[in-house]
Amino acid sequence: MTGAPDGAAPLRLAVIGVGHLGRHHARVAASLPGVQFVAAVDLIRERAQAAVEGTGAGALTDARDLLGRVDAVTIAVPTGDHLAVARPFLERGVHALVEKPLAATVAEADELIALAGASGAVLAAGHSERFNPAVLAALPVLRHPRFIEVHRLSGFPERSLDIDVIFDVMIHDLDLILAVDRSGVASVEAIGVPVLTPRVDIANARIRFASGCIANLTASRISRDKVRKARFFEPDMYVSIDCGAQELEVWRLRPRPGERPAIEGGPVPVASEEPLHAELRDFVCAIDEHRAPRVDGRAGRDALALATQVANAIQSG
Repeated sequence: MTGAPDGAAPLRLAVIGVGHLGRHHARVAASLPGVQFVAAVDLIRERAQAAVEGTGAGALTDARDLLGRVDAVTIAVPTGDHLAVARPFLERGVHALVEKPLAATVAEADELIALAGASGAVLAAGHSERFNPAVLAALPVLRHPRFIEVHRLSGFPERSLDIDVIFDVMIHDLDLILAVDRSGVASVEAIGVPVLTPRVDIANARIRFASGCIANLTASRISRDKVRKARFFEPDMYVSIDCGAQELEVWRLRPRPGERPAIEGGPVPVASEEPLHAELRDFVCAIDEHRAPRVDGRAGRDALALATQVANAIQSG
């Protein structure tokens, strides 16, 4: 089910913050069936106007002007403003998808979750990589990985850098490994270097789970190469995800009595889709179906908590 059923009023949705990422939220929101794209909000009026051009939606500079006019919002303002912007909407039961990281601190994330719980609003965290078709196809296959290796490398971004590479980039993969291994984090070791900015621009984290699984993650926003790959190793299986290419490979070891084991597998067909589109569609469906979104506030909070552990390990190292 997507959007309002036949004969029902459409879901009134607005996007708050239409900078580097928010403008794509606006583009997708305007295309969703069963959704009325009400407005884009940005402190820079020209940016809001550009985001709604050709959609019939309004352009606003104050999010408070939306109160009483929307059923749901997506919030893509700077991280430090997430709680302040989301609070009046969640208090009124307006559903919210808040971009990653969910909040500036774990305490603020907890407050967002409490606000949504008190009003009954759906709270989704904007971890779009969890909606990558290759990731969606891989998650049901993975059972008990013993080692996980992730590389997420990109060039220096042409956008505002209000957070370091851990909360900006690595947090996608922290959310992913938490979705794979739910046994709990036992220990964290990390190193990070501020190369081009005063904040950490490249980081490596080694995370041990209670299950014994170890995840080694590298994130960089100063690389000449663009890489978004995750590899999972189990005793009899190897799974490789290329998030950028939306490609998945699964290889298994098949015993053959009296012979050497056979290695079987290869590329797995994946239907390509823009992860942000799938994420917003899931948000709308969660509202319609009165269910939790695939990546809810709790998942966003847990990824933020682990990112904070990584950041603290770097500071104390």
